[in-house]
Amino acid sequence: MIALRVPELGESITEAVVAKWHKAVGDEVSADEPLVTLETEKVTVEMPAPASGTLSQVLHREGETVKVGEALGQISEGAARKPRLREVPPPAALPAKEKAPAPTPVAREMAEEKMPAPTPVARRVAEERGVDTGRIRGTGPGGRVLKQDVLGAAARVSPEAVEKAPRALREERVKMTPLRRRVAERLVQAQQTAAILTTFNECDMSAVMALRREHGERFRERHGVKLGLMSFFVRAAVEGLRAFPQLNAEIDGDEVVFKRYYDIGVAVAGSRGLVVPVLRDADRLGMAELERRISVLAERARTDKLRLDDLRGGTFTITNGGVFGSMLSTPILNPPQTGILGMHAIADRPVAREGQVVIRPVMYLALSYDHRLVDGREAVLFLVRVKECIESPARLLLEV
Repeated sequence: MIALRVPELGESITEAVVAKWHKAVGDEVSADEPLVTLETEKVTVEMPAPASGTLSQVLHREGETVKVGEALGQISEGAARKPRLREVPPPAALPAKEKAPAPTPVAREMAEEKMPAPTPVARRVAEERGVDTGRIRGTGPGGRVLKQDVLGAAARVSPEAVEKAPRALREERVKMTPLRRRVAERLVQAQQTAAILTTFNECDMSAVMALRREHGERFRERHGVKLGLMSFFVRAAVEGLRAFPQLNAEIDGDEVVFKRYYDIGVAVAGSRGLVVPVLRDADRLGMAELERRISVLAERARTDKLRLDDLRGGTFTITNGGVFGSMLSTPILNPPQTGILGMHAIADRPVAREGQVVIRPVMYLALSYDHRLVDGREAVLFLVRVKECIESPARLLLEV
């Protein structure tokens, strides 16, 4: 027997939640094959099988909290043994005054075929949502009803039935994930410990969009990656941070720590919430390398492959609500940073140019900053600097 134990998950992380088992008891596993996904307050971690064999025991179900070093299950050598399937237990007797509903064709067919009992998780979810598992055609081994089968059946309940159900059955109570709890704690911390203020500006995106149209295809052919907008804003932000270092600093007690390096956090949507992986030494990276690293980090976020090192540190953050359609927002600081730049959706707007009203693609920009360290003058001029770099991309190449 080989014990599966929760590995060291990083500095200050002592526990995790079992997010997903990729194998069931009795399944064969291969060494280094993804076996279970653990979710911590900072990142999700895929735990591979330490050896080949059969998953013989699972000690903690999905959703349970485990400590570092605690046993998750066991792997035994040998061929996989299929678990014995149990018959569906007979329904409990109904009161004399009530008449049992006639079984549906699916339920009759399942009874005749002696289908296996639902999984424990499916049974618990069915009880919580008032779903009769006897009326569900399972998609598991041998037709066993799984959790997703129950959720699918619950989603198909008619609006009339939902309206007639008690309020308690029309509510869903879901435990917060460690990552969501941590995000909530940090957002509250930022609101309580920093003097957050936001300043705004608008940016004409014509030049950048024209540059992407003209050179985008050749850029992709040469570098193997799409020329996006984020690399322009990372470079522009670095230019602004060089000019106004207060926004690339942090307060530590009664001291101010000025960072002479530029580790830019880029907020991306992961499978379990917003995460902010970091582009290390962004000032030393060209446009192609910036786009490559952004693409890699975004893919890791979507597939729960981010490492703790991907999330550590960061001196300044950029978030793009525009990908979801946001027109304007006031971003919250990512402590202990003193600044965060918010990008938004691009929309055609009438603007005045040389005495004429013309249509231009415009993006609203927002900079939230810690007023304890950054004055309004520096914040406004930083945002103007970003605007100038985006409206005239040649500045990014000439550094003027």
